[in-house]
Amino acid sequence: MAQLFPARSKNDQPAQNKTESAASPAAGQNATSPSADLPATRPVSIVARRRVGESTLAVFPLALGGSAFGWTADTETATRTLDRFADLGGNLVSTADSYSGGRSERIIGDWLRRSPVRDRIMIATKVGRSADNPGLGPVSMVRAVEASLTRLGRDHIDILGFNGDDVQVPLEESLATAEWLIDSGKVRYLALAGYSAERLIEARILAATGLPKVIAIEAHYNLMHRAEFEGDLRIVASAQSLAVLPAFPLASGFLTGKYRSKTDVGTTVRGARAGEYLSRRGLRVIAALEHVAHAHDASVASIALAWLLAKRNVVAPVASATLPEHVDDLMAAAGIRLTRSQMLELDRVS
Repeated sequence: MAQLFPARSKNDQPAQNKTESAASPAAGQNATSPSADLPATRPVSIVARRRVGESTLAVFPLALGGSAFGWTADTETATRTLDRFADLGGNLVSTADSYSGGRSERIIGDWLRRSPVRDRIMIATKVGRSADNPGLGPVSMVRAVEASLTRLGRDHIDILGFNGDDVQVPLEESLATAEWLIDSGKVRYLALAGYSAERLIEARILAATGLPKVIAIEAHYNLMHRAEFEGDLRIVASAQSLAVLPAFPLASGFLTGKYRSKTDVGTTVRGARAGEYLSRRGLRVIAALEHVAHAHDASVASIALAWLLAKRNVVAPVASATLPEHVDDLMAAAGIRLTRSQMLELDRVS
């Protein structure tokens, strides 16, 4: 960690990248920054950006999830977390219009309006599950995107995700609506979240007729939840050159190593979700992560994310942080290279 996040002097200035897709690192943190109480760092410039599927977007290999904003993280904490993420070179924030009833998007939007690095931050948001605009029908989709743009304070969404398969609406109809949104400049690229391999194949066939091509998928994938993705879904994602953005990459916090017994779980919703993984298998995984973490002088969470980043087609796990100091461990994963034996051991115990 010390090598990945070296202290920065007042005269240090990160190199500027002039291309949009490379998303140049943030400028230095000043004394009035909301994250000024955290150690000064320079952006993790040694980490190469990863291309998002067949798009022109290139992102830091860790996306900051916004599911906690407005829920377990209040506005001030969320703002400081976003500052920390940007300070360290992060450039993709992922949220959904259904998170905290739209509060997540509103918090992110308010931060963007005040942030000096707003022009290099890319936004991915999902629609389809909000109470105001449910489903993926044409009217709901257009209204949902317009509402998201208003909350985010932006004129476009970089990656629009379909938040779960809406079997009540033909996929062709939803893709046609996405085409209109793209042609009108409100959306740049399209992703699918929670779709089966069969539906991804259907989407690619429809794209061959002229409808928008999907560039990425968000899939539930981590060391404790592997079977759902590591089958037909992975084969199709690889065949279609889709970027994989793993959701729940830390298994609702279990893979941070924080939860070792029922006492640790407590009474919170997040703790209850993590508690689902408390088993002999889960504790074996944590023990293996600790062993590898010790070898890299890293945290358990960093190693769990590094394991994902070593998997084919994985571009950027979407990880949430409830406190700004948690961001360091998330970002550190991008600079860790696991050995073959370490990967095999983690594969075996999980």
